[in-house]
Amino acid sequence: MRNTKIAIIGAGPAGITAAYELTKAGFNVTVFEASSSVGGLSKTIPLWNQKVDLGPHRFFSDDARVNSLWLEVVGKDYRMVDRLTRIYYQNKFYHYPLRAFDALKKLGIGQATLCVGSYLKEKIFPTTKDGSFETWVIQRFGRRLYEIFFKTYSEKLWGISCQDLDEDFAAQRIKKLSLYEALKNALFSSQNPKHKTLVDQFAYPIEGTGMVYERMKSSIENANNKVYLNCPVKSVITANNKANRIELNNGETLEFDHIVSTMPITHLVENLSEVPQTVKLAAKELKFRNTTLVYLKIDGQNIFPDNWVYIHAKNLKMGRITNFSNWVPEINCAAKSTIVAVEYWSYNDDELWLASEDEIISLAKNELHQTGLIKNLSISDGHVIRLPKCYPVYKTGYKESLSKVESHLSTIHNLTVIGRYGSFKYNNQDHSILMGILAAENIISQKNHNLWKINTDYETYQEKSTITASGLNFTHANEK
Repeated sequence: MRNTKIAIIGAGPAGITAAYELTKAGFNVTVFEASSSVGGLSKTIPLWNQKVDLGPHRFFSDDARVNSLWLEVVGKDYRMVDRLTRIYYQNKFYHYPLRAFDALKKLGIGQATLCVGSYLKEKIFPTTKDGSFETWVIQRFGRRLYEIFFKTYSEKLWGISCQDLDEDFAAQRIKKLSLYEALKNALFSSQNPKHKTLVDQFAYPIEGTGMVYERMKSSIENANNKVYLNCPVKSVITANNKANRIELNNGETLEFDHIVSTMPITHLVENLSEVPQTVKLAAKELKFRNTTLVYLKIDGQNIFPDNWVYIHAKNLKMGRITNFSNWVPEINCAAKSTIVAVEYWSYNDDELWLASEDEIISLAKNELHQTGLIKNLSISDGHVIRLPKCYPVYKTGYKESLSKVESHLSTIHNLTVIGRYGSFKYNNQDHSILMGILAAENIISQKNHNLWKINTDYETYQEKSTITASGLNFTHANEK
């Protein structure tokens, strides 16, 4: 196996997991990462003598393969974190996922009555689905709750109308939610705090979410494989419908027996040799959304209880606020200050993306004060990180374009594409880790896992499990 040379392009959760698994199997693996550290969007960085992630990153999976691997890497160096996330709307904070009584009480009797009436109307005369996010959510919650709790935030995130957003986003992210389920949970859910669910609790490494991928990197290097940082790949080179070389940005070309790519699928296709023009045109239709993270140093502790807050206020440009003091104490390093991250989303030519650091820090400070979350506490410092191409945009019609690209890439031997960027999927960490595991199995054991189907509405996990404070807890299928 050492004679089989594997190139991994990108060291985010999918890429570094594939490299880690292939390394354990004895393959000759080389990882090429464009940035200065591994972890992709799930990396952890030092800031003001504390540690922070690139926004909120919780880990939760019910796939035993994913959980077993995560625990293999993390060991006992994690804590279970009680999750609190809320929605900020019209100067009030609502629990999310929605808690029926909480939402209806804070909306007021008049608005609550209209929301329930709108919901009941959908049960009797359901809105016809047209494939959009808008009609999917309206049919599930009613128009009024859709407009209050989904429309504004979703249009901030994606930069397009919810009428132009594909229902795939809803199917992947909120498919288990409904007003009926919220009411049922409010009335009949167990009050036993020992039984935590996806909503209530998640596992988190004591050194930040990036600790998982830094440890994978160390294991890969300890096995005499290579992880090159600050080493972007320009293109994958094919011959006779086989991927056999990569070209680095410096012009150097290297030969490999198999190539696993997590680079943005648009960049891959644009620079790939032997691509039909129709496929290149289809790839150009696929768009990514950028993120600007503004970290603010707040002079105070215990400022608000949430892990993160969704901002639904129309008058604020910010989309989400993360409070890193509410994760695990180890990353705060006994600091007397609190670091929060304010998120903004944009396209390349948007004013927000082009704003100077001073402008964007000033905006974030003003908007954070407007929420009332930090009261009159002072903000002593700010730091900006810009993340291009964070979110694959599920614009209506994207599936047709993606299908053409998928079909072509599937014909290229010795090439595997995975990850949020690589497969154009709105993955959580667990989805990307699973992609890495199965991609490695395809190479190691000649399996035939269809990686394009991971993180879709029709995916099915195998053995079920949950990570708890004491380790892995297996769940029988009839208990789910």
